[in-house]
Amino acid sequence: MTRRILQVSGEDRVKFLQGLVTNDVKRLGEAGILYAAMLTPQGKYLADFFLVERAGAILIDVAGGLADALAQRLAMYRLRADVEIGESGLQVMRGTGPVPEGALDDPRLAALGWRLYGARGGDDGSDWDALRVTHVVPESGIELGPESYILEMGFERLNGVDFRKGCYVGQEVTARMKHKTELRKGLVQVEIEGTAPVGTPVTTEDGRAAGTLYTQAAGKALAYLRFERARGALRAGDARLTWKG
Repeated sequence: MTRRILQVSGEDRVKFLQGLVTNDVKRLGEAGILYAAMLTPQGKYLADFFLVERAGAILIDVAGGLADALAQRLAMYRLRADVEIGESGLQVMRGTGPVPEGALDDPRLAALGWRLYGARGGDDGSDWDALRVTHVVPESGIELGPESYILEMGFERLNGVDFRKGCYVGQEVTARMKHKTELRKGLVQVEIEGTAPVGTPVTTEDGRAAGTLYTQAAGKALAYLRFERARGALRAGDARLTWKG
């Protein structure tokens, strides 16, 4: 797990982020930590991250590979806002065992444990792939990518989007998916016999495209499926899949 902790400071930091991210930044003072994403104007995924309240600043805990692009995107929207965007100098530890002093509960699900921000990084050795598969939690760079829509990836269930907060970049598309359409695709847990590389296409028995296979653990896997086609026996390379949706 490589994470970077960016920092947004300045008098306008809450207002600035409120107009950009999918969750309600105004709740951060009470919650202490929120899960959120930043989207394109077309409603597609750019980055997901944790927002953390710190005296005089908001930390952004983001995957290392997304940090530079996220910082650049934030700077593009800065305009005349009284904010500064930079590195925090902090690291994050995470775990599912005994909770250290000062740690924050993962805001997505209780089963994902805690996060602690300070001078040291790392984790307690929990099997994160197994946890993600069990609880259907996407990971940036694996299940989450530039073509993802966050509702198809479970962000509502994972407390990563607020439908009452008002406008943010990509809000119109996200709200329309919530209120005016029925999701026809999404990230689900499947049973798997055998293994196949992450990104292997999922097909029906007669060869029609049905989705993509991702993280696998202990006979289960995450797959992004087209629901109307994901019936009966499915294949991903040499692996056989079953979806019970």
